[in-house]
Amino acid sequence: MNIRDVIIAPVITEKSMSDAAHGRYTFKVEKAANKPLIKQAIEQNFKVKVIKIMTSLIKGRTDRRGVKREEFVKTPFKKATVQLAKDQKIGLFDVGGQEEKK
Repeated sequence: MNIRDVIIAPVITEKSMSDAAHGRYTFKVEKAANKPLIKQAIEQNFKVKVIKIMTSLIKGRTDRRGVKREEFVKTPFKKATVQLAKDQKIGLFDVGGQEEKK
């Protein structure tokens, strides 16, 4: 498997964006990719140091759409959440907005 084919897309959700503030970034990856290969792809593509990788398989759930409420199956995929070294960021997840004050 080629290193460039490991990462499919970033996962942009409310939870992944709040995790990005803590140095954890979530990506959709190839099903056949293992943790060392994912680590190598992230470090090579984004020039960061990966400390920890957590992977999970997301099953294809059913969804009903249209007037006839036809059932469609969403495709299953593998999700990888990577923890970066302190003070490192991936610009892809930077929203550039105001920081939340507490």
